[in-house]
Amino acid sequence: MRFQRRGIATAFMGCAIMLAHSTAHSSEIQSATIEVANIEVPSPADRPIVDDVIYFVLPDRFANGDPANDKGGISGGVSDHGFDPTHKGFYHGGDLRGLIEKLDYIQGLGVTAIWMTPIYQNNPVQRSATDRASSGYHGYWVTDFTRVDRHLGENDDLKALIDAAHARGMKVILDIITNHTADVIKLRECLDPSASPDTQIDYCPYRDKGSFPYATRGDVNGEAINKGFTGDAPGQQTEQNFKRLVRPDYAYTPYIPEGQENAKTPNWLNDPIYYHNRGDSLFRGESSLYGDFIGLDDLMTEHPRVQQGLIEIYRSWVESFDIDGYRIDTTRHVNTSFWRRFLPAIAAAAEAKGRPHFYMFGEVFDPSPAVLARFTHVDGLPTVLDFALQSRMRAVLSQGKSPMLLADLFKVDGIYKGGTKGAALLPTFVGNHDIGRFGYFLKSDRPTISDDEAFKRMRLAHALMIFARGVPVIYYGDEQGFTGDGGDQNAREDMFRSQVASYNDNDLMGTTRTTADDNFNTDHPLYQAIQTMTSLFHSHRPLRRGRQIVRFASDEEVGLFAISRQMDEPKDEYVFVINTSNQPMSQHIEVDVRSQNWQTLAGECEAQAAAPGSYMVTVPGLDYILCKSEF
Repeated sequence: MRFQRRGIATAFMGCAIMLAHSTAHSSEIQSATIEVANIEVPSPADRPIVDDVIYFVLPDRFANGDPANDKGGISGGVSDHGFDPTHKGFYHGGDLRGLIEKLDYIQGLGVTAIWMTPIYQNNPVQRSATDRASSGYHGYWVTDFTRVDRHLGENDDLKALIDAAHARGMKVILDIITNHTADVIKLRECLDPSASPDTQIDYCPYRDKGSFPYATRGDVNGEAINKGFTGDAPGQQTEQNFKRLVRPDYAYTPYIPEGQENAKTPNWLNDPIYYHNRGDSLFRGESSLYGDFIGLDDLMTEHPRVQQGLIEIYRSWVESFDIDGYRIDTTRHVNTSFWRRFLPAIAAAAEAKGRPHFYMFGEVFDPSPAVLARFTHVDGLPTVLDFALQSRMRAVLSQGKSPMLLADLFKVDGIYKGGTKGAALLPTFVGNHDIGRFGYFLKSDRPTISDDEAFKRMRLAHALMIFARGVPVIYYGDEQGFTGDGGDQNAREDMFRSQVASYNDNDLMGTTRTTADDNFNTDHPLYQAIQTMTSLFHSHRPLRRGRQIVRFASDEEVGLFAISRQMDEPKDEYVFVINTSNQPMSQHIEVDVRSQNWQTLAGECEAQAAAPGSYMVTVPGLDYILCKSEF
C-alpha cells in the first residue's frame, strides 16, 4: 500500500551534496567545501562526524555492478565458491562496483558517509555448530586482511569507490575485526572421528584459565609447558614474558587441517600460538574475552605480536585508501590493553594522512548506557554504537512504553567520556544487520498493526534518530520499507531483484513492491520523508551540533516527547516534538525565555510563545513537528 508524504515547510533543494568539480580525485579536494541544501560545509577530510548522516550497507546485498565476480574466481560448486542468490546465507552478487553505480541514489537520500560491512577476503563457505553451512558474504570471516574479497571486487575497486565518494563530498567508513579470524584452527579433543570432513562440527566447551592454566605442571616427558608464562594480567604483558609462551596446547590441542597451513594473510596469523584455543565462548565471564566467537579463531589480543600485527594491518588500510573511519566489530570481546595500544596508533596514522576527524566507533552489544560508557573510559574507545537509545526507541515507538524512558536515558548522557559532548558522537540507529529491522520490531510487537500505522511509526523513529543527539545511521533498505523476518540473515535483504523466497514474501511498508523487484525507488514515501529530514539536518547547524535539552516527556504509556537543540552561535532555539499517540496532542512546554517568535520547519508551529519561557505545541497522531525561534 502506498501513502503520500505529508507537506513540510522546507523542501529538499537539489542534490543533497554537490562539488563544483565532481570528477576531482579525492586527494585534490582536501580543503574544498561542498554544498548541502544550499549551504557550504567542509569537505570529508575537514568535516566533523557530527555533521554527517551515515548509510550502513552490506555490499553483497546492495547492487551487482560486475557479475563476473559473483563466484569470487573460485571454481566448483556452491560449497566451494559460496554463491547462491536463492539462499539467504550465501553470496548474492552485490559488489563495490554496484555501490559506485548507485552513489546518486545514496547521495539523494541526504547521506554524507557510507559504512560498509567488512570487505576483506573471507572464507567462502564455513560450518559451525549453530549454522551448518553458509558463506562469508557478510565479511566477518576474514582469511586475508590485506585485500578486498574477490566476490566484491579488487583493491582498485575500493579505491575507485572512495575516490568517487570523496568527489561527491561523502565519507567512506570500513568495518574491521580484531577479535577473531575465520574458523581454520581445529581442536583435536572436540572432533568426532566418525564424522566425515564435510559434516564435521567442532563445537568445543570453553576451558577456563583456572582449570587449564597456560603454564602446566609438565608434559609426558616431565618438561614444563610455557614455563614462567603468567598470562595477561596487568604488568605481565611484556615481550619477554610472551616469549615463554611456546606451546598452544594448554587447554586443547590445536592444529591446522592439511592444505590450510597458509590459509591466512599476513602469514603470522597461521600460527596457533597467537590464538587462545580455549573452546567456544559462553558470552559471559572470562570466556567473553578468551573464547571463540561462535567457533571463529579467537586472537590472543593481549600478545604484543598480535597487537603490533593488527596495528600494521589496519594502519595500512588508512595509509593506502584514504578512508574516513572504522567501525570496530565485537569490541567487548577484546582486552583493554589492546585498545590502549591500537586506538592511538590508528588515530596517529589517520592524522598523518590528513584526516583529523577520523571516526572510530565500537560495537558493544548492550542496552545499558553504563556498560556502553565504560568502554569509552576504561578501554579508551572514542565512541560506541548507541544500543541504549535503539532499545529505548523500540520500547517507546514500537512497544508502547512511556516517552519518559527517552528522558531518563538522555539524563545520563554525561557518563560518557567527554560528557554530553561525548554522547553527541554516539552513532544512533533504529535497527541493523544483527538485531533486525525496525519494521520487523513493529510487526513483532504489534501483530495486527496496519500498513498505515507501521509506516508512520517507521517515519517517526527515523525523525527521532536524525533530530536527537548523536550521529544518525540509516540501515540500507529501511528507506524502501524493508521489514525482514528477524535478525542476522533475516534482516539482510537484497536491494536488487532478490531470488530468496523468504525475503520476497515480506510485505514492505509504503509500497506494493516486494524484494523480488528492484528497490531503488526515489519516489518511495519513506525515502522522501528521510530525504526531507536530512535536508533540514544539513541546513540548520544547531540540529547537528547544538546541545540537547529535554523539554517534556509524558509519563503516560503514550504521549509527547520534546527536546530543544541550541548553540551559543547562532542564537536560535529549535524545538523537536514527537507524538507516540494515535491521537493529536497539545502541551505547553518550557523553552528559552528569549524564544518569542517562531517559524515552522516541519508540521505546524505556533507563531508566538504563549508567555516568556512557555510554548504551546500541537502534534498530530504518530507525527512530529520541528519549530525554530530566532532571538
